[in-house]
Amino acid sequence: MTTTALVVDDEVDLCRLMQITLTKMGIKSDVAYTLAQARSYWQENNYDFCLTDLKLPDGSGLELVKEISNSSSSPIAVITAHGSMDLAIEALKLGAFDFVNKPLELPRLRQLVESALKVIHQDNEANATPESSPEQKLLDTRLIGNSAVMTPLKNTILKLARSQAPVFLSGESGTGKEVVARLIHDISPRRDGSFVPVNCGAIPSELMESEFFGHKKGSFTGAVADKQGLFQQANGGTLFLDEVADLPLAMQVKLLRAIQEKTVRAIGDTKEIPVDIRILSATHKNLSQLVQEGAFRQDLYYRINVIELKLPTLNARRDDIPVLAEHFLGMIAHEWQLETPPSLTTEARARLQHHNFAGNVRELRNVLERAVTLAETSLIDISHLGLPDLEDSMGYQSPASQTRHDHSDGGTHLNQQANAPITTQPIENNRGAIRSTDKRINPEQTTTNLHPYRTNTQHYPSMVQRQANHQTEVLSDASLRHDVETVTQASRQSEVSEKANVNELAEGQLPLEGLEHYLQEQEKQLIITALKQAGWNKTQAAKLLGTTFRSLRYRMKKLDIAEDEVDE
Repeated sequence: MTTTALVVDDEVDLCRLMQITLTKMGIKSDVAYTLAQARSYWQENNYDFCLTDLKLPDGSGLELVKEISNSSSSPIAVITAHGSMDLAIEALKLGAFDFVNKPLELPRLRQLVESALKVIHQDNEANATPESSPEQKLLDTRLIGNSAVMTPLKNTILKLARSQAPVFLSGESGTGKEVVARLIHDISPRRDGSFVPVNCGAIPSELMESEFFGHKKGSFTGAVADKQGLFQQANGGTLFLDEVADLPLAMQVKLLRAIQEKTVRAIGDTKEIPVDIRILSATHKNLSQLVQEGAFRQDLYYRINVIELKLPTLNARRDDIPVLAEHFLGMIAHEWQLETPPSLTTEARARLQHHNFAGNVRELRNVLERAVTLAETSLIDISHLGLPDLEDSMGYQSPASQTRHDHSDGGTHLNQQANAPITTQPIENNRGAIRSTDKRINPEQTTTNLHPYRTNTQHYPSMVQRQANHQTEVLSDASLRHDVETVTQASRQSEVSEKANVNELAEGQLPLEGLEHYLQEQEKQLIITALKQAGWNKTQAAKLLGTTFRSLRYRMKKLDIAEDEVDE
């Protein structure tokens, strides 16, 4: 079946040029020179796509864009004069598929038409099998969940995938912005091209231009060969700018021109190269506020924020937590090559649904990885999750409990409280008074690496609190009293030592050997005291003295303190 198109423009020569180009591509086209004529043609015929100018003698092309987008799924592209980017962006927001600038370049026109043909082909496949289209299957497989907020989100993603308009993904950290960006690419007409993700905050500012646009051999010191930039690598595909708010202002200007003109020039090159890419961007920061503060260019903000897609937090989609948990457990079993896939008990599944996930989906996966590591069998119970008790998180108060301030996130209010305290006498050491009114030990001293495959796991506040509470529960009262007595004895010895040092000189008396020698002797005695208390562990002694390991080692060398030195 022959593809048909409607061309709308008041310039006769330009219409003839576009009609000849479409004919060579095997597309039959009709030409309309006014808005009224275009409306009449569109109602009388069934066109596959439309190409219209924005400025027409009897009206604006934006009206035609709005009418066709609301009444049909056929892609419509706009032609805009050079410098009329604001109108092009407005057309994209109204539902335009893409735009092309005047003066018209035939290679760019062919790219636009080929992209439109891919959209038409996808629509025909979806209409043939509406219940099991490949795009819908991929969407349901990659974007887990069918809660009330996820259904409209999936429908929006399907619409955005058909367009070529820049999309800005906003949402909290851990909500899956890169997952959605890759999904938009994979179900779009650009899926045969490359998806190039880049973290804008991870590239040094002095290398940013070379990374984005590439460079020619010999253009600067160290440029021993030609290098393709990220824009060239993403040609025909999608470029995903993650953490776009971290771009320096100098780079924002260059990025703006590349997005607007769809051309880039490598460092050291003398000509610009056209690129056919779609820009997707994301950040967890408030980009509009950064624009008001002058930290982000307003013109670039409007270029990348043509369509904003806000991703919901995990707390706003609690019904999806059990399905997400089963999905992640399956992934963990595959990645870790477990013989028996882990599963959750009913109590553990219910506990996850009542937890306040500050880190969203990323925190959920971290919790499950930790639970799989701690569980002795393939069955994960509520004790393996490492989450605070519901009584603690919901503000349950007992006669011996201490409540903390209320903590809210995403409309869910959870009050966290400390464990029941056991009052002891105040304890003082050589660094100041430390009052112990709780039988819990310091989380910084007791936190262990619970995941054997990670060394820098990010712990969310709820996990850190639960780890401290869990370790406290296994301490016996006898062990606690022993630790308190040990610390008290060491602190009293430290106090006696400090008083002796301070009272070496009577009031009004000056050191006989000079101030410098006196201060060095005092410093030497303090370091030796700290080393003894730490069992000659220099790292622990540095912590007791409130200094660094390197500084302590330097002072020991300077003061000639041997590692086995002992006071007589």
